[in-house]
Amino acid sequence: MTVAEQLVVDGWEVYEDDPKTDADARTIALDSDTVQALKRHRAQHDKDRKEWGSAWVESGRVFTQENGELLHPANVTRRFIELYEEIGLPPVRLHDLRHGAATLAHAAGADLKDIQQMLGYSSITITADTYASRLPEADLAIAEAAARLVPRARP
Repeated sequence: MTVAEQLVVDGWEVYEDDPKTDADARTIALDSDTVQALKRHRAQHDKDRKEWGSAWVESGRVFTQENGELLHPANVTRRFIELYEEIGLPPVRLHDLRHGAATLAHAAGADLKDIQQMLGYSSITITADTYASRLPEADLAIAEAAARLVPRARP
């Protein structure tokens, strides 16, 4: 099955297509903890594939239902909402996670140009205006660093 094919799942149509531009197809670096989690997930996926045998559905996806079938985006969203409500987090959209990742990357020292490329935006202005809000901790660090530059009278 190619990426450009239409899939129909549970009466809901899911369309997939290739990225609109070459810039939209990019590699994203992952931290070592995430890589390890994905390796554990792959091992479980391989175990599930063996247990299901000929009933396994080879969807080509990393995250699937127990039998390998495609996860419908609406079901992923529903489960995401259940999880954040269960642990008492405020409502959040999956799209907000992208903003959070950009904010954390900026707070960790990534410059706006790197964040722009990570997110695939053509303009650094969009990146700065939309995704690079600072964390309160970053504001405090900036204030402390600026204060160290101001000469002080000795007691």
